[in-house]
Amino acid sequence: MSLSVRIRKRLAAFTLDVSFDVERADRVMALLGPSGCGKSVTLKCIAGVMRPDEGRIVLNGRTLFDSEAGVDLPPQSRRVGYLFQDSALFPTMDVLHNVMAGVREGGRAGRRERARRELRAMRLDGAERLRPAQLSGGQRQRVAMARILASDPELILLDEPFSALDGYLRWQLELDLADGLRAFPGGAVLVTHDRDEVHRLAQDVCVIDRGQGEPLMSVHELFARPRTVAAALISGCKNVSRARVAGDHLLACDDWGVTLACADAPGPRVTHAGIRAHYLTAAAAPAGERGAPPSLAPGANRIPCVVERVIDGTFSTIVMARTPGGAPLRYECEKDAWAALGGATHVTLGIAPDCVMPLCEGISEGECAHA
Repeated sequence: MSLSVRIRKRLAAFTLDVSFDVERADRVMALLGPSGCGKSVTLKCIAGVMRPDEGRIVLNGRTLFDSEAGVDLPPQSRRVGYLFQDSALFPTMDVLHNVMAGVREGGRAGRRERARRELRAMRLDGAERLRPAQLSGGQRQRVAMARILASDPELILLDEPFSALDGYLRWQLELDLADGLRAFPGGAVLVTHDRDEVHRLAQDVCVIDRGQGEPLMSVHELFARPRTVAAALISGCKNVSRARVAGDHLLACDDWGVTLACADAPGPRVTHAGIRAHYLTAAAAPAGERGAPPSLAPGANRIPCVVERVIDGTFSTIVMARTPGGAPLRYECEKDAWAALGGATHVTLGIAPDCVMPLCEGISEGECAHA
């Protein structure tokens, strides 16, 4: 599967500007960003439900949309399956006929058998005669997925398919859809604002921030080496400070009042530094004491802090610590690790240079940091 998307569309709050290329059939690509950033609009433009103002969309060598050439294929001609948030089943049809409606070819008997096969794959045996209103939310989404697969699409679009579900149903549907995607010979694009879904289901990701699509990156890169403030925040980074380049591998972090060594040499457009809360380590330090506590790893950056608040979570402890610059740092650790510090009021937080992330605000590729 190859998919090339270059589109712009003027919306009320911003102009959507997204570009990416996916070249492998076994990849799930995610569009990740906060609500209202343009993710679903991008998906609808690919499906043909909405029309971009300008640009080009090409799937497996077929031009689906080209503003300059005047090409705009209707949705039914694009061979794109679209899984909506609400499943979009026909309420007056039973499950079997909902899936049969997606089968493109074959006589009635052949279409019926194909529909039954897809229902079995979605573990919906015995539900063929039920109406959508008789199904749970997870079952309705599985029926919708069976209908999509029965249509033999070249591409599957998933528009936050788990957003209406809670708890176990959400987890079970995710497992079912993951199995279906693994067996699917084409590619898939997943829209979500949930970084955990991206981590579990996708291999590539495009972060969208206020309509601006950032360069495509691997999911591993998103979590290990995000390049922008938006990518760091949406991937779960809790600590971000304004920063200035202070040397080949040094960042002066204004909000925290410290200069930190980083493994990546920051580029000239770096404006911020990021630290993930669970990468920090802590050692108790008496009030006013200077120097490096020996329990921190050699070579780690050291940040003297005052403990302002300790939050006892379900499975971990969250510590809010005031830095020399006044801005807080969030430190997350196992409960036993914090208990071992004996209620310290002053701590020295340590962070390895490998875990200090130089970040920029723009989306230009390769300008934020150089490995």
